Amino acid sequence: MQIETDEDGAARWAIRLDADALDASEQAALDSWLSVSAGRAGALLRAQATLSYLDRGRALAGMAADEIEPDVARGWRPHRRALLAGAGGLAAALVALGWFRSGDQLVDTGIGELRRVPLADGSLATLNTRTRMQVDMIANQRTIRLEDGEAWFRVAHDKARPFVVEVGDIRVRAIGTAFSVRRREKGAEVLVTEGTIETWVVGQEARAHRISAGSRGFVPSIRAEIEVATAPQEIDRALAWRSGELALDGETLAYAAEELNRYNVRQLVISDPKLREEPLVGYFRTTEPENFARAVATMVDARVVTEGDTIRIEKMYL
Repeated sequence: MQIETDEDGAARWAIRLDADALDASEQAALDSWLSVSAGRAGALLRAQATLSYLDRGRALAGMAADEIEPDVARGWRPHRRALLAGAGGLAAALVALGWFRSGDQLVDTGIGELRRVPLADGSLATLNTRTRMQVDMIANQRTIRLEDGEAWFRVAHDKARPFVVEVGDIRVRAIGTAFSVRRREKGAEVLVTEGTIETWVVGQEARAHRISAGSRGFVPSIRAEIEVATAPQEIDRALAWRSGELALDGETLAYAAEELNRYNVRQLVISDPKLREEPLVGYFRTTEPENFARAVATMVDARVVTEGDTIRIEKMYL
């Protein structure tokens, strides 16, 4: 019987963590595996870093994991594990390049790119399209400066080093949690999927709010009240981008076009005011604007006109 090495186990767990959130029994199994030796945490981090590079390469090639048919995906995972077998060597190279350094680290994504980034403290960041952030891990604090875009964080527990996301003067502090932050024109939108966060604006610490799992909040950058609402189903839809999808449940065509345009060079344009207000329901791939336009045209009796990098959805008048 072949004995599983720590690197093999790390590869197995990295693939599982990449697939979806762990349930309670799986989390307990992972905790048990990690508790066997201190070296296993490092092995897992190296495997996740390697997996992140594989995902990044696939994203740059225009592919997403969800574009692979289920049967193909099942056959592809062993291949990923084979690639992960070289995690140790790659991790050593990454260390030499400063990937795991504690100081400032710039992480960004291009148009239509999604990127999973293991952080040096064991946390995991998933960056949406057109996102740019600075990561600063120091002895007494972990700071993320979100300069543009949106990111979801699964935060490693460390009471001695608070995990804080900065969006201008807005602060979002994790309290053993998983959450997303999106930079908006007039503030920041925060969605909490696990645990609790605390958020405030610099100079207004007395008006800080706590937001718990299943709730979303908008933190204005000016002196105004922080808006908080409990909406677990809305949060699931809002975070569908992590799977490369836009989830709609009554939002307008204008909203959908604006969201999809974040992910693509080819831009959707809807000029007709009534058409822009058409409500839509469904899941659509974020990087397939042409397919979206054709589907919508069928739903709302419209036509699609493509001109260079512009995809127009126009009302079909009788």
